Amino acid sequence: MLVKTNAIVLNSLKYGESQIIVDMFTELHGRVSFMQRIPRTSRSGVKKQLFQPLTILAIEFDYRPSLKLQRIKEATVACPFVSIPFDAFKLPIAMFVAEFTGYCTRSEQANQPLYLFVENSVRWLDACVSGFANFHIIYMLHLSRFVGFYPNLDSGLGKAWFDMRSGCFTGSMPAHADVLQPEEADKIRLLMRLNYTTMRLLSLSRSERNRIVEVVLQYYRLHQPGFPEMKSLPVLMQLFS
Repeated sequence: MLVKTNAIVLNSLKYGESQIIVDMFTELHGRVSFMQRIPRTSRSGVKKQLFQPLTILAIEFDYRPSLKLQRIKEATVACPFVSIPFDAFKLPIAMFVAEFTGYCTRSEQANQPLYLFVENSVRWLDACVSGFANFHIIYMLHLSRFVGFYPNLDSGLGKAWFDMRSGCFTGSMPAHADVLQPEEADKIRLLMRLNYTTMRLLSLSRSERNRIVEVVLQYYRLHQPGFPEMKSLPVLMQLFS
């Protein structure tokens, strides 16, 4: 079946001398992996430069469900970046977001709302000129809505602790260690109510921001078994003051 769809590049891996394996999150079929031959000349074929993390592509391929690796027939950039590849702060954020999204969508089937959230988020990051220091935090928190374990904010009224196992706020401290104390729970509650436009209103230090990232990753590991360590995290944690 010939498919035309937008797709977001998550990662690519060199395979042999002239091929790469590319993992993408597509609008119509969810996660799809491709084996792509890279031409030796720049005049023909699909160029390797198209497969940088978070690049938004318009692709055409012959979808064969029985194959683990599909083959791309045509690929063009659907949304040329104006800042992400050239910004010393945005690029590490983009690398982290691509890796994080790759882990979160490993077995994801077609999920257009999730796809549109990711694509619109990437477009926002590329277009914004300032106030994006908390972008990756807001992204991680809101992505949880699409993968099934968005924290229950309605449970939080008058309750001080956040039980990360149940994803709910509670009036007493649970009898396990996967819990946020009232001060951190309040910060998560506030962050969940922010979006990309309003997140600049919350001023965080580097140490506060990094602690929140650690907490959110811990939350994902509780709800997605096998969620690995993030290779891009150490660089991300050095950003901003």
